[in-house]
Amino acid sequence: MASKKAYVDHLKSIPLFAACNRKELERIARSGDETKWTAGTVLLDQGQTGNEAFVILEGTVKIQRNGRKIATLGPGAIVGELSLLDHGPRTARAQCETDCTLFVISQRHFFAVLDEVPSLAHKVLAALAGRIRELDRAYYG
Repeated sequence: MASKKAYVDHLKSIPLFAACNRKELERIARSGDETKWTAGTVLLDQGQTGNEAFVILEGTVKIQRNGRKIATLGPGAIVGELSLLDHGPRTARAQCETDCTLFVISQRHFFAVLDEVPSLAHKVLAALAGRIRELDRAYYG
């Protein structure tokens, strides 16, 4: 099992949490759990309702949308982060390509952190706004 410091190091590399300070990242790290998954396990399926996100600590995860592979993610990446914010349907399928060690953050625990540390919500909103702007530029120019 990795240390909370290792979780913090992974979390700070995720764009959604990039603006967070160490104390905020440590609070998020305390809210999650490390889990191990075997190759072939489906973490989430497109269209299902989600309530957690997965930070990849070790291994690789294949991402598919509408049955087509769109990415392979490795350590430091996050999968399912939209489910930290809403109960909407998953936008893609994520399946372990290799045995994986993942840090799981549930929506319930994440909301509790946001309630305890309101400044974190502002930073997450700013990160989301940045992603929307990037998508807007990519789509509309």
